[in-house]
Amino acid sequence: MVTNCVDMKEKTIDLNCDLGESFGIYQLGMDDDVMPHITSANIACGWHAGDPVVMNKTVQSAVANTINCGAHPGYPDLLGFGRRAMNVNNEELKHYLIYQIGALQAFCHVHDTKLCHVKPHGSLYHKAVENEATAVAVAEAISQIDKDLIYVALAGEKGRMMARIGKEFGLNVAFEAFPDRAYTAEGSLAPRSIKGAVITDPDEVIARALQIARDGCIDDIEGNRIELTVHTLCVHGDNPHAVQMVKKIRSVLKENDITVRPFQL
Repeated sequence: MVTNCVDMKEKTIDLNCDLGESFGIYQLGMDDDVMPHITSANIACGWHAGDPVVMNKTVQSAVANTINCGAHPGYPDLLGFGRRAMNVNNEELKHYLIYQIGALQAFCHVHDTKLCHVKPHGSLYHKAVENEATAVAVAEAISQIDKDLIYVALAGEKGRMMARIGKEFGLNVAFEAFPDRAYTAEGSLAPRSIKGAVITDPDEVIARALQIARDGCIDDIEGNRIELTVHTLCVHGDNPHAVQMVKKIRSVLKENDITVRPFQL
């Protein structure tokens, strides 16, 4: 069934990107080029990507570009980049998250800035959307560190449980959408194994970003429209057109009287 798009009352949006994903001598992403054009950075915490040197450099760069720092914790899966499902005890998972978030929080302290948000990475993000016990472990870990940290959750019906649990733990929740990812009819991100799951055409990504920010909806892979309340848009930094896309997204949003700024809940 096709649903009508709805006008979003607040014409502002945050623009975030997953950064700090290099490791040792291995370089991934275009952090230095993307950084000036976003408003929030989700910084890898060393378990799916990143290392202490990269974490420090990324926080330092975020501060220099006056953008918000967020922790991007994942499963302990460097080899699989955190995109493989892992059978982790939820009590252990909570401690894994505290460890990673706390590490990035320390780098923020060193550079005299505040850690603003937490966004789970990859397979952990998807599991928190689907599995209540995982969602509880994530929300509890964040709340035990700092209840002022914003919990970034998937926008739409599929992210409702994730958001509800975050709010039960006293967290502010920011809803996130992905203009460079395809959506299933159920409102989930299409698995990367499906052709077309990652959208690389800059013009299509830009059009979808405007559709989300201005109209509060997104087209799924079947051509139907899904209504979304969104506070932040994510553009992946490892997309080969990331810099071009993020610059053009900001320009198009401005042309349509949508202000790009860090989310404030």
